[in-house]
Amino acid sequence: MALARAVMNSPRLIVADEPTGNLDEGTGDAVIELLLGLCADLGTALVLVTHNAAHAAKTQRQLFLHEGRLQ
Repeated sequence: MALARAVMNSPRLIVADEPTGNLDEGTGDAVIELLLGLCADLGTALVLVTHNAAHAAKTQRQLFLHEGRLQ
């Protein structure tokens, strides 16, 4: 439901903070694929905050927070 609410008005930006944090691995992977696909279809920018390196690797650009600094 959260994804449906997030995209229903075709936003220009979605900020997703650990969207798969409480999900099992398979469901988390499916959610990330759905989110990335929806953003691509809608032309929506996505800021994804995650500790999952595999999910981060599916994005076009990654920034890392290390000792309080973005790298």
